[in-house]
Amino acid sequence: MPNTLPTHIAIIMDGNGRWAKQRHLPRLAGHRAGAEAVKRTIEAAQKLGIKYLTLYAFSTENWTRPQDEINGLMDLLSKTLDTYTQEAQAKNFRLLVSGSRDPLPPTVLEKIDKAVQTTAHNTGLTVNLALNYGARQEILHAVNALLAQGKQTVSLQDIADHLYQPQVPDPELIIRTSGEERLSNFLLWQAAYSEFYFTPVLWPDFNAQELQRALDTYAHRTRRFGGV
Repeated sequence: MPNTLPTHIAIIMDGNGRWAKQRHLPRLAGHRAGAEAVKRTIEAAQKLGIKYLTLYAFSTENWTRPQDEINGLMDLLSKTLDTYTQEAQAKNFRLLVSGSRDPLPPTVLEKIDKAVQTTAHNTGLTVNLALNYGARQEILHAVNALLAQGKQTVSLQDIADHLYQPQVPDPELIIRTSGEERLSNFLLWQAAYSEFYFTPVLWPDFNAQELQRALDTYAHRTRRFGGV
């Protein structure tokens, strides 16, 4: 029997650099186009009635990129957070951020705090930005928090309760764009029973139609969770 709409979709937004290279543009142009795809995807998810959307915006490994690209990304992120905050207020969606605050620039941290606080009481779609995020680091963060509490042994629920956003349910569907087929240190704990959808479409070209294709595929899968 086809599944209903997933409550939580997570997306590994891949392909900005390749999109720019195909057009003989600087990589930052691909990131700007990717930011427009984020806006389209949020709007599409909200119209569909999705409750949670997690977007892999910047990984802990992305700090190894050239410094000028990182600076451009941080500037783009700062401006985009302002836009998202305004859009969230107008369209009643909530913003969360998952990841380590260190070493994000103070200006970006200020924008994050403003976005989260300003949208905290919105009741529509929850958009969770995975920013300076690594799944192994998230699990380590949870374990260290439990050790700091004096725990000698821990349960699965203990770890789940100490992840970055424990109130966000595990994603039923994880989408990765650009043709790559790996998790890249994304939601390793939460993805235990997720369905995966890989598309060759580069992230800046992702739109409502591509999201619907992923959902159509998901709808025809049978989720057994280890049962029959």
